[in-house]
Amino acid sequence: MSYRTHTCGELRLMDAGKKVSLAGWMENVREVGAGLAFLVLRDFYGTTQVVLESEELVRQVREIHKESTIQVDGVVRERSSKNPKLETGDIEVVPEAGGIQVLGACRFQELPFEINHSREADETQRLKYRYLDLRNPEMKKNMILRCQVISALREAMAGHGFLEITTPILTASSPEGARDYLVPARKHPGKFYALPQAPQQFKQLLMTAGIDRY
Repeated sequence: MSYRTHTCGELRLMDAGKKVSLAGWMENVREVGAGLAFLVLRDFYGTTQVVLESEELVRQVREIHKESTIQVDGVVRERSSKNPKLETGDIEVVPEAGGIQVLGACRFQELPFEINHSREADETQRLKYRYLDLRNPEMKKNMILRCQVISALREAMAGHGFLEITTPILTASSPEGARDYLVPARKHPGKFYALPQAPQQFKQLLMTAGIDRY
């Protein structure tokens, strides 16, 4: 069973009138009246505004904590007040009756820090709740940028005839040099592997084997 037909950063004005399913974290809810509220749904790809136009849906969402994972089934329509800062700022999703389901409830009413301002929080808190810290869009941008840089480097090096070779992460212990970090061997009680401190020996093997560019 698929929880979504589109991502939260995918819908555009051309999708108006379509019935869609979205899934993501409930970032924020703003109540305007007894039967009207605006919900921001976020996933890895972006955010989408969800408009609640019934008292039943507003009451339901009032009981859901921020950062809970929810599914929204509804219809896309053009926003009367557009937001040019968002890629999905021209549309909103209006849930049908019973169109909001909780997939994973956040147990805490108060988060240790605001997701969009996690970089301002105490470092200990950020590390303790790393999964929340990584939901910050700025953290996501850093990971995407790193991926793009590494991908470009790989492509450039491959274009020059280089091979990407991964050397072993476990090796035999050596008496020379600094003290080894040992890893017990599960199938051979009393024996240990060592974490290599440098790939020097493996590179020498590659050179002796005639590997030209790596």
